[in-house]
Amino acid sequence: MIVDCAIYRDGHRTEGPQDFSDALDEARAAGGFVWIGLHEPTEEEFAHVTQEFALHPLAVEDALKAHQRPKLEVYDDSLFLVLKPVVYEPRSDTVSSGEVMVFLGDSFVVTVRHGEGSPLAAVRQRLEQEPEMLAKGPTSVVYAIADATVDHYLDVATELQTDLEELEAEVFSPVGAGTRHTASRIYTFKRQVLEFRRSTGPLAPPLSRLAGTSAGSGLPFVNDKARPFFRDVGDHLTRVNDSVEGLDRLVSDILSAHLAQTSVRQNDDMRKISAWAAMAAVPTMIAGIYGMNFEHMPELRWVWGYPAVIVVMAVLEMSLYRLFKHRGWL
Repeated sequence: MIVDCAIYRDGHRTEGPQDFSDALDEARAAGGFVWIGLHEPTEEEFAHVTQEFALHPLAVEDALKAHQRPKLEVYDDSLFLVLKPVVYEPRSDTVSSGEVMVFLGDSFVVTVRHGEGSPLAAVRQRLEQEPEMLAKGPTSVVYAIADATVDHYLDVATELQTDLEELEAEVFSPVGAGTRHTASRIYTFKRQVLEFRRSTGPLAPPLSRLAGTSAGSGLPFVNDKARPFFRDVGDHLTRVNDSVEGLDRLVSDILSAHLAQTSVRQNDDMRKISAWAAMAAVPTMIAGIYGMNFEHMPELRWVWGYPAVIVVMAVLEMSLYRLFKHRGWL
């Protein structure tokens, strides 16, 4: 459905006519641009927009079906940019992503939102309070959306860093509390980092092209004066990607450390079991010998035989206990 439609002249908003073609003609005649926002439109709802703004059918198909990687496509009459804003849910410690498709053309911007976490409403409100930015044309809208998306990446990276520190404390806790579910928590966290990485990693090349820092970066419909702003967004994204890479490495190291600790604890348990089994074997062996009921056995009819055997077993048990204790098996 259509969320908002407005014409911007000299950085100020004016409500556009109901017909998109009239809005575009009016914006071009006044030297402004029209910005149309849609939320999960159907094919029928988007058909009129496609026709009036001459959007490329391949880009339209991507915008309708969603589930795209961040990318930048250049067509004859427009640019097509895909962004994936992310949302961090503190209650469940999960990361989910939505999608924002941006069509940029001559005097128009069409934004299509899928899922939650989109910064479009806040971006439009902020831009309408900064007429000097809006006066720079539709490129300012693309910059503002990309900037808001990447800035939120930084917030999510901070939240994930906090979760990672909690996992580290749990894994390396001397008490070892919660170790039964620690491995599953680490794996779940790694999946969240992967989901985050799918949103941030592929966005670097499109921003590099918009900033004019990559080969073949000459783009139509992009104001050259906006290049430094896109470079700034690209720098922020580089920080995010470095943070995500560090998170991924650390969580892999934490998982390895947890598995190593689990193996060490299992070895300790086996040594303890072996030590107690050895201590139990000595009296069992002596009792087994004297329980065979042979008539001719040494000390069998000796008055002090029974106490002597008990003392021998106690001395052997104490010796084995001290030996295993000294070696750290008990």
